[in-house]
Amino acid sequence: MCISAVCADAQDAPRPAVVAYPKATKPGVPAAAPALALAPAPTPAPASVAKPAAPDPGLQPSWETQKLARNYIFAIPPPRGQITDRNGLPLAQSRIGYNLAINFPVPPRFSEEEASRFIAEHVRHAQDLTGRKITVDPAKALKQYKERAVLPMVIAQDLKPAELERLKRGQAQAPGLTTIPVYLRTYPQGATAAHVLGFVGRQGGFPSGEIENNELLWPEFEGRDGIEKSFNTQLTGKLGMMQVSFDARGQKATEKVTLPPRPGQNVVMSIDLKIQQVVERALRAVPGKRPCAMVVMDPKTGEILAMASEPAFDPNIYIPSVSPEVMDKLTKDPFNPLFPRAYRAAYPPGSIFKIITGLAAMNDGYVDPDDTFGGEASIKIGGTTFRNWKHSDVGPLNFREALIQSCNTYFYKMGIKSGYRPILDYGSRLGLGTKTGIPVSSEEPGNLMTLEYMQKHHGRGIMPGDIANMSIGQGDTLVTPVQMASAMCAIANGGTVFQPRLVLQVQDLDGRITFGYDARVRSHIDIHRDTMKALRAGLDGVVSSGGGTAGRAGVPGFKVVGKTGTAQWGPKKREKVAAWFVGFAPLDKPQYAFAVLYEGKPGDNDVHGGTYAAPIAGRVLKEILKAPPKEDKKAVVKKKPVDPDESN
Repeated sequence: MCISAVCADAQDAPRPAVVAYPKATKPGVPAAAPALALAPAPTPAPASVAKPAAPDPGLQPSWETQKLARNYIFAIPPPRGQITDRNGLPLAQSRIGYNLAINFPVPPRFSEEEASRFIAEHVRHAQDLTGRKITVDPAKALKQYKERAVLPMVIAQDLKPAELERLKRGQAQAPGLTTIPVYLRTYPQGATAAHVLGFVGRQGGFPSGEIENNELLWPEFEGRDGIEKSFNTQLTGKLGMMQVSFDARGQKATEKVTLPPRPGQNVVMSIDLKIQQVVERALRAVPGKRPCAMVVMDPKTGEILAMASEPAFDPNIYIPSVSPEVMDKLTKDPFNPLFPRAYRAAYPPGSIFKIITGLAAMNDGYVDPDDTFGGEASIKIGGTTFRNWKHSDVGPLNFREALIQSCNTYFYKMGIKSGYRPILDYGSRLGLGTKTGIPVSSEEPGNLMTLEYMQKHHGRGIMPGDIANMSIGQGDTLVTPVQMASAMCAIANGGTVFQPRLVLQVQDLDGRITFGYDARVRSHIDIHRDTMKALRAGLDGVVSSGGGTAGRAGVPGFKVVGKTGTAQWGPKKREKVAAWFVGFAPLDKPQYAFAVLYEGKPGDNDVHGGTYAAPIAGRVLKEILKAPPKEDKKAVVKKKPVDPDESN
């Protein structure tokens, strides 16, 4: 049976056009991003109706001959729609792959022994020609011959170009071998954005048993994770139809595509491929190849420009199906490459939470930015000693100085003075303790130490010691990288909390927008002028002053601002460090807000936000920020190196 025309006919159908966001008024295809990258099929035989063989004048119709006449209608799986970045660059597409199959002679008249010999010979020829090991269950193959001999039996999937070429040259050795073009998924950027895109899997195996009308010619793919799963309905196209008729002698009479398959719709993401690639390169370059994550957002719109986790995986391994050996290797990897840490893992924030503590206390009037608290090495709260990361008294500090030095004792006192309610209120309004709502499954909500939480999990209310821990991001507080990047957007833009946006629009085959996702404001925090001034001054000093902890995030010609954090989590014997750096840049006109997370080795206490997370942000920002203005050499001040922040 010749199915070559199926994919060819589908290629002749209108192809989806990707509108490069935000140019969404006319359909158009960016020059660098073909609308549907399908590999050209070998020139197929014309899809016209084959002429029936001339009847044998000596043959009289009988039940034995007429029972071979029949019509079949088969469903043709459509190509999935594209997933592109914001500029129309392809992240996931459909392509044509080729399966190798055995074509049985029709009408089927082999005995079991003859059929088994025919199958074994062609499998042997297929192995010799392709160089691929091909395993076929003899019993299943024989059963398929008995029940489905009019259809080719697939024995190998997704042939490589070299295999196809060898088959072409050796076709005369095994005329019963044929190639069948099928639609497959492909991820042209490999592992790039894998945790956001997700992957696809086949909906069951190839059809078996007696042939039924409307059965699929080959299995369809469905989204199993990420955007592929969340937008599976939109990405899945409409089935085509193919009619095949056999005459009274069992010879194929007609084969015709009566309805071409219609490709799925296209999903245009907010991701910027170039920024995503920069972020992933920076994450892969971290010392020790440790797990880490980074999210970059546009603070003016809440759009996610890059969201990456390392280690990652190449979703192409699932095409046409993932091998048990590859899956076993992935699942046994201690760093779990399949796990998207940017949105599915929550960590204690450590000192990056001091931004929320300061915002709450100053904005609600409990503490003035110029109020000073002592910076003792330790203080007692409720009979428990709470320590600063520095082992000496640093003297009285105002908010800016305390944030730059990340002085724990200052923030213990600030939190106790304001109480837990404003801290939790501002944390909640910034989106902490709840899912951001990005369209991916199993997003981690994180946790805020609310009164309800403490009563449920600890059987008590919130004590002064809990407030002290809460004030510096310790205790049971948990956040995700995407939550913190979103919170920094609000600090950068003056108080507008956007719902993080990962998808911009869905388009139909003709490039029309069928659904657009506009910027959505979740809440707005009226940040007082003095509060904002103090926050920005403190965040600036963390990076640019001689006493800050994030000097390695600096970019010449730009004001990068942010806060480091270092927090321990996990069981005592396997306790690890979460090293953070969150912020935005440039200070005056923020283009990017970001969050970086680095996981230290168990028991490694030399990991700090300033030495591991901040340099990642610095490498990324150096590449994505626009060219800086010419530097005034007279204004350049050399800074002394600063000891890393050992606990924040």
